[in-house]
Amino acid sequence: MTAAGPAAGPAAGPAVAPAVVAVVAFDGVQLLDVTGPAEVFTTANMFGARYDVRIVSPDGADVRTSSGLRVGVDGGPQTLPARLHTLVVPGRSDWRRAVADRRLVAFVGELLGRSRRITSVCAGAFVLAETGALDGRRAATHWRLAAQLATAYPRVRVETDPVFVRDGDVVTSAGVTAGIDLALSLVEDDHGADVARDVARELVVFMARPGGQSQFSARLAPRTARHPVVRRVMDAVGADPATPHSLDSLADSAGVSARHLSRLFRSETGRTPGQYLESVRLEAAQALLESGDDSVDTVAEAAGFGSSETMRRVFQQAFGIAPTAYRARFRTTAPAAPIRG
Repeated sequence: MTAAGPAAGPAAGPAVAPAVVAVVAFDGVQLLDVTGPAEVFTTANMFGARYDVRIVSPDGADVRTSSGLRVGVDGGPQTLPARLHTLVVPGRSDWRRAVADRRLVAFVGELLGRSRRITSVCAGAFVLAETGALDGRRAATHWRLAAQLATAYPRVRVETDPVFVRDGDVVTSAGVTAGIDLALSLVEDDHGADVARDVARELVVFMARPGGQSQFSARLAPRTARHPVVRRVMDAVGADPATPHSLDSLADSAGVSARHLSRLFRSETGRTPGQYLESVRLEAAQALLESGDDSVDTVAEAAGFGSSETMRRVFQQAFGIAPTAYRARFRTTAPAAPIRG
């Protein structure tokens, strides 16, 4: 596979040179680190952008990614123009092998001086750090690797929670799919929020995901329930989260004792019935905030929280932001303003 160039469109005034985006590829690279940003930039061409996305490797040869799939590249350094608009440096989970690849590090180091904007995805931050590009800068990487980046490169100011971090013209992102978040933010920088929003809708992704990386390191998804009693209660809660469910009412409807239902839930999902009910109400509130303009009070009532204050507390615990800030994430990739009070 290779990336598509800028979309052709009707001429309108003087031709504008496409913005060349070079995405570095190398053996063992994370596939989505490469294809995620490339897909965002090329999709933006459908909505008026002019990106010329080129997948390049140090020797111009195709590469085998971490998943075993081969990626066809557009060439090596000699195929790129003297000046690049954006450089994207993906990573590999075994970052030590990446930084030990002197040809790769030298290749990235050469492209740094030719690039107006420098970015990395996931463990690509280690390659940038190896070149010295992150010395004295704030940077992000996958939450599991953040401590290793800080230890291996003490001159880098590692931030563990943000999905991506900007420091001047250097932008580094968290793990794997965060490369999509990063690329959307760059499209917004270049072409405005409307184009970035069109791309997000086309790709069916968040304009900007709520919360930071901590939600992935700290929150665990429930396991699939096999017991029919638990599935029955889950179905009842999912069908009508606004009903004032209680442990006793759920147990009565399932024909078991409250204590037995609690034991079954913990065994099957790792959660209490109350925690599951709260998670369903949270998802319902998310959907209402994403898709409509109802007031926070109305959303809280419709989702079963009873009050906006209760919903605000749950959102803060789950995502670290208030419901109003969560809704704002669907308007722009810019970080939401701090919520006070």
